[in-house]
Amino acid sequence: MASCCGATTMSEQESLRCSSARNRGGVQRVEGKLRASVEKGDYYEAHQMYRTLFFRYMSQAKHAEARELMYNGALLFFSYNQQNSAADLSMLVLEVLEKSETKIEDDILENLAELFSQMDQNSPERVAFVSRALKWSTGGSGKLGHPRLHQLLAVTLWKEQNYSESRYHFLRSADGEGCAQMLVEYSASRGFRSEVDMFVVQAVLQFLCLKNKNSATVVFSTYTEKHPSIEKGPPFVQPLLNFIWFLLLAVDGGKLTVFTVLCEQYQPSLKRDPMYNEYLDRIGQLFFGVPPKQSPSYGGLLGNLLNSLMGSGEEDDGAEEAQEDSSPIELD
Repeated sequence: MASCCGATTMSEQESLRCSSARNRGGVQRVEGKLRASVEKGDYYEAHQMYRTLFFRYMSQAKHAEARELMYNGALLFFSYNQQNSAADLSMLVLEVLEKSETKIEDDILENLAELFSQMDQNSPERVAFVSRALKWSTGGSGKLGHPRLHQLLAVTLWKEQNYSESRYHFLRSADGEGCAQMLVEYSASRGFRSEVDMFVVQAVLQFLCLKNKNSATVVFSTYTEKHPSIEKGPPFVQPLLNFIWFLLLAVDGGKLTVFTVLCEQYQPSLKRDPMYNEYLDRIGQLFFGVPPKQSPSYGGLLGNLLNSLMGSGEEDDGAEEAQEDSSPIELD
């Protein structure tokens, strides 16, 4: 009896394997025909065929096949510089993910980042794609997007020398080392020598505002070690770097008096950027038990940037979407 059950189980497994192989073979044959159409320059017809197959696969709940076909099709169109068709199929990849409740896995996040990297850097489709991809990648557990996807996007933007947006995504990743290396390049290529400390100070304060102390520490240590214009420390020649070094130590201790004295002593240096004290207000609340201000002293553009960075959990869904679409925080 047991052997009979075993045989039945094996038969089911073989049936599943055979079915999967047939489906894969079918997808490959279809892809071959579509590729031939694209190679002949029949872009419109090929695009319409892809869309027809997409809806057919979706109606049959063949989600994996639909996603694979759209992904490969998008890459094919990108290779022929058919940006509009490629972007459309890229959006269909996201539609499969959204409707099939696909689990978040590294290979899928890498596929999304690859599609993003192929899109025209100035196209509105790219903005829409990344916003939607990040929203999907939250998986219901948060609203800032998956850290791994943010990291992949940050690296792509870094390669494009779009440092400002790269920095925005690094802040929402867990890659403090990569962020620091990007900031070193950013500072060396776009900044003044007198600003070498400011590039990393803002990043550290913002990481702390996002309660990511580990990345804050890593970005500081890596940046100060790698930057050619910073002498080895601590202590450092630049007062702001010494402030950050002491601040990270104070966060470990959690003593409000230490934090208060530190901020008072370095106030002349902290005045170099009006946002520093706003970030420190938030850090005081998060790590030292400082009560929130009854009426914030900041508002307008600066307040919006700070709220966007922090991602306050009290926002409603509409504000959440606005946050995901918000512009990167500038260093200037």
